[in-house]
Amino acid sequence: MSIHNILVAFNGSDSAVSALKYAASLARGGSAHVTVLLAHSSHEVVNSRDAWVPKKAQEIIAAANAEILDKIEERFNAVKDGLGLEDRLSFQRASGRVDAVLSETARGFDILVAGQDKSEDVDEHVTIHPDRIALMSGRPVLIVPQGYDVEATHSHAVLAWDGGHSSARALSDGLGLLEDQGKVTVLTAGDEPLVRPVSELLAHLERHGVSASHEPVEAKPGVARALLAYCREKDPCLLIMGAYEHSKFREDFLGGVTARVLRDTPIPVLLSH
Repeated sequence: MSIHNILVAFNGSDSAVSALKYAASLARGGSAHVTVLLAHSSHEVVNSRDAWVPKKAQEIIAAANAEILDKIEERFNAVKDGLGLEDRLSFQRASGRVDAVLSETARGFDILVAGQDKSEDVDEHVTIHPDRIALMSGRPVLIVPQGYDVEATHSHAVLAWDGGHSSARALSDGLGLLEDQGKVTVLTAGDEPLVRPVSELLAHLERHGVSASHEPVEAKPGVARALLAYCREKDPCLLIMGAYEHSKFREDFLGGVTARVLRDTPIPVLLSH
C-alpha cells in the first residue's frame, strides 16, 4: 500500500468515529501511522479576553470551551484501544480556522480521512467541511459515511471519470487503493464523447495490476443521482471522484454533483481536486 501517513479529522461526532475506524483499517494491513487531529476554532463573537469582560466571565467561557474539547478527546480515548494500532496512533489538538488548520496540516500527510459533512449535534467551533478541505489542501480527502462497516467485504471499487483535470488527480491519488482492491469499474455519464477514449484509461489501470471495466450511466435526471444509485445497487467499497470541476460557487449555487454525492453517499468517497 502506498499510504503510510494518515491524518484523521476528529471532532467527536459519530461520523468522525466512523472515519477513525476506517483510517485504522487502512493502517492495520501495513506499517502506516494514524495521526488524529482535533482542530478547533478560537473565534468568538465577543473576545472574552477583552479588558471590559469580567474575570469571572472569562474563566467561565474558558472552562466551557475546555470542557467541549476534553469531551471530544474522551471519546477518542474510548475508541482508540480497539483500533489495534498501539504506538502507530497519536492524538493532537490545534487551534485556528478549522478547515484551514486541517488543510495546512494535511499537506504533510498522504491522505486526510474525515466524516461525512451532515447536520449533527456538533459545536460550531469544531465543524469540518471535507469538500472545502479537498479544495484548499492539495491532498486527497476520504469521506466516510456515519456507521459505515469497515469489515464488510466488497468486490470492487468505482472511479467516476470524465477525462478532466480533477478526475485525473483523483485517479492518481487513489491508485494505491485501487491496486490493493484489484478491481475497479469506471463510470462515465451521458453520451457525450470523452476527449480521450476510455480504453486508454482501462489499459493504464491494467498495467497497474487493476482489473478494470467500463460502465456508462445515464446523465439524466442527474449525474449525482446516477452515481449514488449505482453505489446503492452495486455496493462497491469506494467511490473515487474529482471535486468541483466547475467553480465552488457554481457547484453551491446549482447544488452540484460533488455536494450531492458527499451529502448522500452510502460508501466512502475519495475526493481530489
